[in-house]
Amino acid sequence: MAHDHTDPHHGPHHGHAHSHDHGHDHGHDHAHGLGGHHHHAPKDFGRAFAVGVILNTGFVAAEVAAGLWFGSLALLADAGHNLSDVMSLLLAWGAVGLAKRKPSGRRTYGLRKATILASLANAILLLVAVGAIVSEAVRRIAEPAEVAAGPVMIVAAIGVVINTATALMFMGGAKGDLNIRGAFLHMAADAAVSLAVVIGAGVIALTSLYWLDPALSLLIVAVILVGTWGLLRDSVDLALDAAPRGIDVEAVRTWLAGLPGVSDIHDLHIWAMSTTETALTVHITRPENTESDAFLHAVCAGLQDRFGIGHATLQVETGEAAHCRLSPAEVV
Repeated sequence: MAHDHTDPHHGPHHGHAHSHDHGHDHGHDHAHGLGGHHHHAPKDFGRAFAVGVILNTGFVAAEVAAGLWFGSLALLADAGHNLSDVMSLLLAWGAVGLAKRKPSGRRTYGLRKATILASLANAILLLVAVGAIVSEAVRRIAEPAEVAAGPVMIVAAIGVVINTATALMFMGGAKGDLNIRGAFLHMAADAAVSLAVVIGAGVIALTSLYWLDPALSLLIVAVILVGTWGLLRDSVDLALDAAPRGIDVEAVRTWLAGLPGVSDIHDLHIWAMSTTETALTVHITRPENTESDAFLHAVCAGLQDRFGIGHATLQVETGEAAHCRLSPAEVV
């Protein structure tokens, strides 16, 4: 029986670690763990964040200077895009650190929700940057100014290299975590955007069509908007405690209702504790609730393995559902 007591802890905890490196880079984790320094290697991305922030901050400064000096709005738009990404990298990096802190006092979830708020802040920030670029681009299309195409090409080409390198560092974690996915998508989009600036500057050098520069900056804005919309929608969903996108709530409901001995389930809630961890609470009616501990452990393990829900809390009731005041569907 003593073993049974340690088990509930073991169940969710083990599952928890599992959901962390969800099917990527298992060997990587152990290699780092041996050093004893980075136990969370695949999830940490500390080095990727640091390198990304330093390289991109330097590049943004260079791009702004070059954009002003050579009169290219496309370079300035690209700098805006890159700056928003430096901010998003910093936010995501900070959020990953905050999510690791232990719960204390009134914050019984620790600061896990910070990862979701960071994604939200990041999306809003991008939308503000977009507004500034659009107003300037519209003015410049009306009266095109001369652009030094050659230097613009060189600066943008450096951007392609830096952003591609940074994106590759985040590639491993892009599946499991909204923040890392945000960082990866941003860097990949940045590389594409800088490439567009290179091509645009090349065309300007050949044709002297200076209006192409502000037109290109509007195209960059469109890219930023497309990326930000998805991020904004997902972040708002998670902030409102919606079930994460990868989880089919009805499938979870059906699976729970079909468990042995279960006559009814109600008050099911699934929400994101952070950008990587999912929680669930549910009331289960099970009239003949035999071997109750074993049943609980089996359900928790099943939720983890089938749906990736690592933090489940179950209330088992032996009486009919009618007696539970949370049983009606409209009662949250």
